[in-house]
Formats: sequence, structure tokens, C-alpha cells
Amino acid sequence: MVEQGRTQVSILVPTYNESQNIIGLLKSVAESLPKNIAAETIVIDDNSPDGTGRLVEDYIRSVGKKAGQTIGIIHRRTKRGLGSAIIHGIQQARGETIVVMDSDFSHPPSAIPRMLESLWQSSCDIVVASRYTRGGAIHGWTLKRRIISKVATGIAKRGLGVKQDDPMSGFFAFRRNLLQGFKLDGIGYKMLLEMLVKARGASVKEIPYTFTDRRLGDSKLGAGTMVDYLRSVWRLYRFGRARSRQEPRASVRFASKAARFYTVGATGLLVNYLFSAMLAGWPADMWYLHANLAGIAASVSTNFALNKHWTFEDRDFGAARTVSQYGKFVLFSSAGALVQLGMVYHLVEGHALEYPVALVLAVLTASFGNFILNKKLTFKEKIWS
Repeated sequence: MVEQGRTQVSILVPTYNESQNIIGLLKSVAESLPKNIAAETIVIDDNSPDGTGRLVEDYIRSVGKKAGQTIGIIHRRTKRGLGSAIIHGIQQARGETIVVMDSDFSHPPSAIPRMLESLWQSSCDIVVASRYTRGGAIHGWTLKRRIISKVATGIAKRGLGVKQDDPMSGFFAFRRNLLQGFKLDGIGYKMLLEMLVKARGASVKEIPYTFTDRRLGDSKLGAGTMVDYLRSVWRLYRFGRARSRQEPRASVRFASKAARFYTVGATGLLVNYLFSAMLAGWPADMWYLHANLAGIAASVSTNFALNKHWTFEDRDFGAARTVSQYGKFVLFSSAGALVQLGMVYHLVEGHALEYPVALVLAVLTASFGNFILNKKLTFKEKIWS
């Protein structure tokens, strides 16, 4: 370890319902740090119902200050999210070097000395503990979790132009002065990604580590987390555009159009429901199957019009052109429905996958294929644009 005398290091540990892990983690952090480093570990607790904050308070009173390490806790009144918690911790931290890590032992405290050494020995601004750089690994994840992580990483790298192998890592160390000149928003659950985008020109080093999925407690990854991630990517993309004043990259244009296509599809479900319900009820009183067919026709038609005008920005509504495009759109929509049905059956019956999961995978797959076919063949665009 590089000799740092009394260098002050702040280790930030956000928590929410981590009573089964937090005390063990604090002990492990203390044991992992060399004696010549004066460190503080700050727990930022989002009013955990399981009493995480109270446990930390009791632990602080019982151990006091040992081996140059102090432990502090920030009690927050509501659950305001991981990014917000990290920003709160940075504001209270005294160290010129800051380490961010999870509290569930997926980030091994034993890796902290190596991260600090890499930061202090080099001229870099950020050291990322990476799962995906050479030598890194992940233990304990399901295939679904691996796919989600890879997709999120791909969006960050292609859509935002970051070069690191693991821009989604939640385990990293950085020099505090890196934050001068920009403001952290803290939207989403990956603060590192925001720093990589906003601190353009920062020197970044990745070191491998093995991520081990939690053994105790519940994962915080859910639909809300994914939505927050997409919101943060969109904000960071706009931030980059505003700074560079450049045209968006092909990958971003592709992702933007795909997002519009999926949004139009979601509105089509609403049109289908409302139209079918209206025809099946008073005053039309149509047979429900006929009403449903009419609702499908209405949703396909509105989807076509919205995608033509908004998604693919085709303003030519000449009769021959529009009728030809509409016919192809209906054909591909029908093919997509068959693909969806076949895939759901195959996943449920052939692989014993739960129906809701199979349905989501099938809808996403069929919709994406529908998007590609319409992009290329209906609206005559290059696929990667």
C-alpha cells in the first residue's frame, strides 16, 4: 500500500433494510483497511423499516473509535433513492478520497485497499471495481439478471459514449476534487455513470473484482429501478447534447426511435381497450368478439399513423404510398402477434417459465422484430440509424 500517513478516506454505504448485513459489513471494512489510513465509514440510511439505522447507532456506541476509523450515520426521513443517498453522503464526507459501495457484501471490503492503492499510485481520478474487465467475475446471478445488466451496460456504452467495461458498477473510488465544475443529479441507481458522463476527460482505471450476489436480505432491483435508470440515461444524453451541440449518434437515434415505437404500442393497448369497451356497451351493444376485432383494427390504424408521423417522421401521406405502408404494417403486426403467441407457448410449456415473465419476453421480442421490419421495409430506413 502506498504510504499515505493520515490520509482521510470516506467510505459511503447507502442502506435500506440491510439489518442482516450492515454490522458484519462495518466490521469487515474496519478489518480490511490498513492501520495507516484514517478513514470514516458513513452509513446513509433511508429510514429502513427493519431498524438498520438503530442497529448502526447501537454499534457505534458499543465500539466507539477504533484503529483510526470512525463510523457515522445519516438518518433520512424517507426512502429517497440510492443516488440521492450517495450525494447526501458526499456532502457530509470529510475525506479527499471517497469510496462508494453496497452494504450487502456483493462488494467485498477486501478490495478497498487495492482500489485506494490504484488511485493514489496513478494519476487517475476514478478507480472502478469492474465485473466485466479482464479478471472480473459475477457469482450467483440468474440468467435474467445477467441479461438485464448486459443490456443496461450496452445502453450506457453505446447511447452515452462511455468507454469503460463496467460503467454500471456501484463500487468505485474517486478524488473529491473531481466533482468541481458540475452538479450531480442523483437520478437512478448508478452514480458512477453520471460521473463518467459529466466529468469528461477524467482519467479512469478499472480493476477486476468478483461480484457475489447477496446471501441475506432482498434485492432492490425492480421495475421502478429500471424506469429510474432509463430516466437517468435520457437526462445524461440531453446533458451531453447540450454540451457538445452535436447531432446524436446513430445508436442514440436508433434507441430513440425504438423507444417511440414501444410508446406507440403502449398507447395502442389503450385505444384497443377503449374502442372495444365502447362498441360492446351501450348504445352500440355489439357482440364482444366483433367489438374486440374492431378495437384491434382501430389500435393498428392509430399505431400506424403515430409511427409514420412521430416515430419514423414520414410526412408524406400520399394515397398510394400510405396504403402500401399500411398494408405492410398490418402484415408485420400480424406476424408479430403469431411470434408472440408461439414464444409464450414455447417458454411456458417447454421451459416451465412463469407466464408473466414469458409474456414480457415474448412481447419485447415480437415488438422489436416488428420495429426492425417496419423500419427497414415499411418506412425504408437504414436499420442502424
